[in-house]
Amino acid sequence: MDSAAQAGPMRQPTVKEVAKLAGVSPMTVSRTLAGGKNVRPEVQDRVLEAVNELGYYRNENARSIRPGQASGLVGVAITNLGNPYYGNFALGVEEVAAQYGRRIVLGNTGEDTGRERQLIADFIGRQVEGLIVVPSGDYAAHLQPASLRGTPLVLASRSVNGVSADAVVLDDVGGAYRGTKTLLDAGHRRIAYLGNVTSVFTGQRRYDGYVRALEEAGVEVDPELVRRGQQDVETASIAMRELLDLADPPTAVFSANNRNTIGALKEIGARLNSRSKKQSAALPAIVSFDDFELAEMMPVPVTVVDHDARELGRETARLLFSRLVGDKELGPAREIEMPTHVRVVRA
Repeated sequence: MDSAAQAGPMRQPTVKEVAKLAGVSPMTVSRTLAGGKNVRPEVQDRVLEAVNELGYYRNENARSIRPGQASGLVGVAITNLGNPYYGNFALGVEEVAAQYGRRIVLGNTGEDTGRERQLIADFIGRQVEGLIVVPSGDYAAHLQPASLRGTPLVLASRSVNGVSADAVVLDDVGGAYRGTKTLLDAGHRRIAYLGNVTSVFTGQRRYDGYVRALEEAGVEVDPELVRRGQQDVETASIAMRELLDLADPPTAVFSANNRNTIGALKEIGARLNSRSKKQSAALPAIVSFDDFELAEMMPVPVTVVDHDARELGRETARLLFSRLVGDKELGPAREIEMPTHVRVVRA
C-alpha cells in the first residue's frame, strides 16, 4: 500500500487557520461565511481570499439549520434546463456564489408561472439566503417581498411589471434592431419573425427591435411573416414550415432566441434533404438572437446577436451578494443592461 493510501483522506483546513491567514478572528470568519453582517467589505474580501487559498469549506453535516441561521444556499430558477444557454448562465452564478462560500440550488420552471410559483415556495421553505429568477411571464404576486419573506431577489434576463427588484437584462431592443438591420443591409425585404409569447419580457422587446429596423428602412411589417408564441424547438419548426409554405416565402428570418432558431433550422434541414441544390439556394438566411450549438455548421447563412450567458450569470450573482454581504438597504431596485453584438457565423 502506498504512502498516500496509508495517510487517508487529506486533512481539511480549519476556521482558525483561515482566520490566521486572513488576520482576523475565527468569529469574523464565521460571520463572513454566514452573510457578512457587521463585517467591513475589505475584511470580507480578505477572509474569502483565505478561504479560496486554503480550500476551506464548512462541514455541512455538523450544521443544523435553526431559525435565524443561514443555510448557505442560493435558489436559482430558470426556464429551460434543456437549453445550454441556461447551463452557462448557471455556471456564472455558481462561480460567484462559490467565492462567498455558498452553493446554488437549481430548478426548472418550463416557462410556466404555476411551476415557478411552487419552485420559489420550495426554495423559501429550504431557507435559501437569496433568489435568482429568470421569470416565466408577467405574473408578479409570488415575487413580492411579502411572499418571499424578505429574501433578496434578483431577476435575470427579464423584468416583471409590478416587481421592484434588482435585475440584469440584455440590450434586447438594440440587439434585435441591429440583427434585423444586417438582413436589410444585405438586400432582404421579406424578413420573417420567430419569437416568444408577448407576455415574455424579451419577446416584446426583441419584436420591438425588429419592427424598428423595418420601419426605419421603409419596409412595412407583414403580419403574414410574423410568428409569435413558440416556446420550444418543435413549435418553432412548425412555424417555420408555415412560413416556407407561403406563396411568397421569406428570404430571411429573424429568430428571437436560440430554441426558435434550432426549430427553424430543423425544418430547413428537412427541406434540404428533399430538394435539389438549385432549390436549396432559395432557403432563407437566419439571424439568431442568442448563440446556439454548431452554428458554424449550418447549411444557410447564419448571423448571431451574441452575448455572454456566463457573464450574465456572474453579474446577476454579484448584484445578489451586494445585498447579502453588503447593505440590504442599498436603496431602490437597480437594473443593469448588458450589451450585445452582431457576429456573422456563416456567410
